[in-house]
Amino acid sequence: MAESLPPELWSHIFDLAADEDTIFYPGLPTSMTQSAWARSLLTDWQLRTPRDTIDIVQRRSYATKKSIISTCKSWRRLGLEFLVRNLFFNDPSKLRSLTALLASNPSLGWWTRRLHITHFLYQRGPSLDVFEAALTSVLAQTPNLEIFIVDWPLSSAFGPIADTLGMHCKNLRTAHWHVPAELLSKVIWALDALPLLVCLVVEFDAPLKDPDTLTLGSAQDVKLYLPNLQQLILRGHSAEFMEQASGWSLPLLRSFSFDFGSKREDVPDILSFLCTHGTSLLFLDLNCIPALDIRTVLDLCPLLTAFSFNLDWKIAPITQNDDNAGDGPIVLTNRPHEHIAHIGLHGLLFAFGVGIASAYATPDPLRALLVQRTNDRNFAALTKASFPKLERVRVLNTTVLTDLERTNGPQGSGMERWERWAGMCEGMGIRLEDCTGALLGTLPHEYEEEEDEEDDDEYYYTDDDEPARPGGVGLSELRALLEECRKMSEEREDPPFALPY
Repeated sequence: MAESLPPELWSHIFDLAADEDTIFYPGLPTSMTQSAWARSLLTDWQLRTPRDTIDIVQRRSYATKKSIISTCKSWRRLGLEFLVRNLFFNDPSKLRSLTALLASNPSLGWWTRRLHITHFLYQRGPSLDVFEAALTSVLAQTPNLEIFIVDWPLSSAFGPIADTLGMHCKNLRTAHWHVPAELLSKVIWALDALPLLVCLVVEFDAPLKDPDTLTLGSAQDVKLYLPNLQQLILRGHSAEFMEQASGWSLPLLRSFSFDFGSKREDVPDILSFLCTHGTSLLFLDLNCIPALDIRTVLDLCPLLTAFSFNLDWKIAPITQNDDNAGDGPIVLTNRPHEHIAHIGLHGLLFAFGVGIASAYATPDPLRALLVQRTNDRNFAALTKASFPKLERVRVLNTTVLTDLERTNGPQGSGMERWERWAGMCEGMGIRLEDCTGALLGTLPHEYEEEEDEEDDDEYYYTDDDEPARPGGVGLSELRALLEECRKMSEEREDPPFALPY
């Protein structure tokens, strides 16, 4: 049967079966990207984050491609390019096997478009620096690489990796690096050699040396021009990076995300960064514990259509002309923001009386009450007067939703708060959602009772019931193709190389 169709048609069929459109998209998920409920072997339901979903898509795609090339000689010859098109590892030691494969067949590296090394066991296992030679060898043999994601922390290896990217991977569109803060100069030089970048994610670990002793050397004077960069995501100790980026030229920057984690000191100068780049932003996500001047932030970003902030921030009232002004209503804007239609809310661990709020209720009830009061005042400021085009408000904290599912809903005063917030939004025609895109308060089992529910292009699914995306292929088609693979198992041979899962 393999000879009954032309190779071009088989390649098209394999491309549909691999179903990799999502993972080759240059943009990366933001805090507003939906999570999804899925059945779990350990608990009834498990919340699947966008990162989890992308990893699952890659694993499924690899399993399909492995079945294809294991079927017969003809399919292995035609399908091998699809196997190496996306390389996904959770064990960097397998890079050495890949190096050997590419060395034996140099033309294979030409097909590679995505290389993703993920890290599931944080602070365990060997350092990725041990595999520097293997990784740089792979990069040198993949000239058409477009997406390079390394969730695994890098240190000494990043310099050689950055040099290799600049020399051999001129087509790189998406980069995700995890490095110590003292390697900022190497990050700057790497960016200077990659002008085609569309999406950049950099996570900075705390510097190993005294931050006051760190210097950028000649990188201090580099004024980067990144003409294609549209999405920038910064995490961790990024103050120095943001200070340098305030002087760069990023004409197409439209999406900026900042995640400071649990840190409370040395907050980057976000306002200076937004003074330079805020006027063109359409999406802004600020996730940090220290409160920022939200009204000035929104003034600096007049074109935003989506904005996320921490609802735990203690925001001062807009006027303080008398002694009681601190108890007045909160206003989030100096003037109505004409474009924001979507608002995401970080924080809220204390809002609904579950999880951490429940744990603190007995030993430290005052803290929970103060945070809840702040949440109420800030939520009351999400009005049509400040945001005339507001359509939806989304609670982004996955921990909050997981705790709500485990307790079957809000507890104590959390139930009254949820009802009040839902009523406020309903009265203004605003949709109040959780991080899955469902109405806040919808538990996962309720999805099964709503067979005909549709919500724009958003959907809910489990592993065994995945709908086809527009232009994609469903499980029925995949199963039919794999059944054909089984029928041709007489010619089956072991694949020349297997990726680790």
